[in-house]
Amino acid sequence: MCRKHYPSDLTDKQWQMIRPLLPKPAKRGRKPTDPREILDAIMYVVRTGCQWRALPHDFPPWKTVYNTFWRWRKAGVWERVHDKLREQVRQSAGKKKTPTAAILDSQSVKTTEVGGAERGYDAGKKVAGRKRHLVVDTLGLVLAVVVHAASVQDHQGARRVVAKLKEKYKRLKVIFADSAYGRNKLPEWIRTTFGWILQTVLRPVGVKGFVVLPKRWIVERTFGWLGRYRRHSKDYERNPATSEAMIQISMIHLMLRRLTTGHT
Repeated sequence: MCRKHYPSDLTDKQWQMIRPLLPKPAKRGRKPTDPREILDAIMYVVRTGCQWRALPHDFPPWKTVYNTFWRWRKAGVWERVHDKLREQVRQSAGKKKTPTAAILDSQSVKTTEVGGAERGYDAGKKVAGRKRHLVVDTLGLVLAVVVHAASVQDHQGARRVVAKLKEKYKRLKVIFADSAYGRNKLPEWIRTTFGWILQTVLRPVGVKGFVVLPKRWIVERTFGWLGRYRRHSKDYERNPATSEAMIQISMIHLMLRRLTTGHT
């Protein structure tokens, strides 16, 4: 069916790039819905922040779109596609597939009245909801993400997200973070458990207000990129794993644009 083009739709070049990374359709049973239409609908939800049920009628039925999103999340498809595209972006920028340096930080966001696990109150930020913990490379590309209750302290959440790096990034040597991550023996735990250095970046003495900190600004820019995708204006999801998948999909969309426009 010919439909109206939306700004979030994949271009032909982007579709050809991501198509080989998606699961192959089943050979038996009824004819499956066009996977490109499914993917465009999911990108529309993430980019515009609309509800699944509010998908425009020229997309496939919302239930079909959501079920595909859910199955691919459970099967790890979003994470695999995300990691493969990240490797391609790094290579196009003249870097190795995996990094030697990373940056760690968190962002507390409000949740809605919808229930679900992992919800709490961040007394420091005065935010009731969840906390997004990211580890990114020096290009700002996401290496690992964990979404947990905002009440979880940074040094505790850091253990969760850093543990995800162990099997994938054998070349990693140093992780940069702010001073909050230098407490409760977190640097010692990372060094003895993984052999990596956690290097805290301190604010200059006597400087008040906003200041750009070395390396730290990279992960803040990544949070800024995610802010362009309105699904992240709050955490709307019941399941934290769904929130993590939404972040991966946003980065997939961003990396596809970079790979097809030549901007790295």
